[in-house]
Amino acid sequence: MEKATFGAGCFWHVEHVFRETDGVVSTRAGYMGGSKENPTYEEVCSRTTGHAEVVEVTFDPDRISYDELLRIFWDCHDPTQLNRQGADVGSNYRSIIFCHTTEQEDRAKASLAGEEESGSHSGPIVTEITRSGAFWKAEEYHQQYCAKHGLSSCSF
Repeated sequence: MEKATFGAGCFWHVEHVFRETDGVVSTRAGYMGGSKENPTYEEVCSRTTGHAEVVEVTFDPDRISYDELLRIFWDCHDPTQLNRQGADVGSNYRSIIFCHTTEQEDRAKASLAGEEESGSHSGPIVTEITRSGAFWKAEEYHQQYCAKHGLSSCSF
């Protein structure tokens, strides 16, 4: 199994999309990219910790490739919106790919270049690509939020 971590707005939506993907073994909503250890949702939303809402995806590379996960990432949000997705505004909602390996970083950069060349977005892509750091699992009520609330979709 391998891990991939993506921030694409509210983690409820992102988690739901990846959880429904064949080859994804598990997902966890959480926080990454900030300075505070074990932040709370309220602290992350205050935009004082530097964290993004992210989803850690554990996947079986024999069933789905990292490149396929990147395609899902690009399709599930608007990577041209700086520090927001729809009505959710703030740096905690930024578009970001946290890479666990050098290979992931290379694939993410190549994928971003392909997205820019495709012309399929309304403006310049603002997605950050960086190395992963400490992952802090979000509170239990954020885990599988859409499924727990009987939502068939959770869009931005």
